[in-house]
Amino acid sequence: MKKKLYSYKNSGVDISLGNDFVKHLSKITNKNVKKGKKSKKQNNIGSFGSIFDISNNNIKDPLIVSCTDGVGTKLELSNKYNKLETIGIDLVAMCVNDLIVQGAKPLFFLDYIAIDKIKMKKLKKIISGIIKGCKISNCDLIGGETAEMSGIYKKDKFDLAGFSVGIVSKKKLLKKDNVKSGDVILGIPSSGIHSNGYTLVRSILKNNNPPPKIKKNLLTPTKIYVSEILKLCKNNLIHSAANITGGGIIENIIRSIPDNYSANIDLSKIKILNVFSWLKSKNVSDLEMLRTFNCGIGFCLITNKRNVKKIKKYFSKKYMPYIIGYISKNKKRLNLQNKLSW
Repeated sequence: MKKKLYSYKNSGVDISLGNDFVKHLSKITNKNVKKGKKSKKQNNIGSFGSIFDISNNNIKDPLIVSCTDGVGTKLELSNKYNKLETIGIDLVAMCVNDLIVQGAKPLFFLDYIAIDKIKMKKLKKIISGIIKGCKISNCDLIGGETAEMSGIYKKDKFDLAGFSVGIVSKKKLLKKDNVKSGDVILGIPSSGIHSNGYTLVRSILKNNNPPPKIKKNLLTPTKIYVSEILKLCKNNLIHSAANITGGGIIENIIRSIPDNYSANIDLSKIKILNVFSWLKSKNVSDLEMLRTFNCGIGFCLITNKRNVKKIKKYFSKKYMPYIIGYISKNKKRLNLQNKLSW
């Protein structure tokens, strides 16, 4: 009897296909990598480690800031509806929107894709979104890892993680100690659900069929706020900032103010997007909505009221910031006023 010939491929991992994807990735990232006047920068895709030259940033007192994140169970809907072109934008956004909370300019990004079996068409769609997200953020995709993990992930399942590094001058660092009593809280509109609360979304979808417009908005990619926020930082127009992700406004805004200070938020001021009104209508409490979703506010700024008019000049109409509250000295960290207007 002929003995079975074991190989990595018939065990579930195709090394050749993985190498083909790396070659494709190297080719398309070379087309998109930023090149300065004095730089002949190439990506490091396929190398053991990725290198990035920070000497061209002209910052004499630099601080390096790093963030890592994923997109959660939004992946499940992306997979279900076969809409994979934008999930990579979400991945980049979830990392770089955290970097700019401290005023850091994103420098580079690395991705981690774990999948049951490599399928080139699927991976190309995912990576196209990552590259687009990096382009919007004005940072480079310089490396990552694609892991074929048959037996760990079920058929057609995958996961994404991202890692980003940014740079900021010590003098320009946004920190909660900059916040003063009397400062106002500005809410910047979100593009939709972003990448938080999708386990609850999916639970609701099991028993409820959304209208076409709502269904379309379920996978709207996360708004990347990099360009606008960095311009505000350059012009010293904000004291502190908060990325409204998991935990919503009620858990994130207090992370960006000093101890013994309170964020007083008028919930009736929040301009709620239709997708959240639909989710709320499926018997979800106000508190659960606030703790799970951004409810229409994707990013918050804390600043002197005198700066508001100047700040608005840097935003389009769709993402125009507006006042939703103010800061005061109070041991009660959060003071929610009025109710959400559904």
